[in-house]
Amino acid sequence: MKKIYFLKTCSTCIRIIKSLDLPNDVIFQDIKTEEITVKQLEELAEMAGSYEALFSKRAKLYKEMGLKDQNLTEDDFKNYILEHYTFLSRPVIIYNDKIFVGNSAKTVEAAKAFIHKNE
Repeated sequence: MKKIYFLKTCSTCIRIIKSLDLPNDVIFQDIKTEEITVKQLEELAEMAGSYEALFSKRAKLYKEMGLKDQNLTEDDFKNYILEHYTFLSRPVIIYNDKIFVGNSAKTVEAAKAFIHKNE
């Protein structure tokens, strides 16, 4: 599978996607207009190793809701991501059987290297 979960309105996501020089068979899912399903999230968590690995602690709501002061469980991370798209660390890039989560330079470079090696 070749798929990217992203926000169309996020300039960082768009910049990263353009920099990846992707083949035409990649599927894009704007998580604001096409919400992530429970099944999709479960598959992502399995690939990433946990729901926490998919969770954005940089989200504005994370601070506003006081979540940084709570001891969140895997179920909490899952439920918050399903409740509001902003809690999914973006972009989530799935290329073949590999997942890349977030927008750190290290993650983006690893995704680029993997994609170009496997084209």
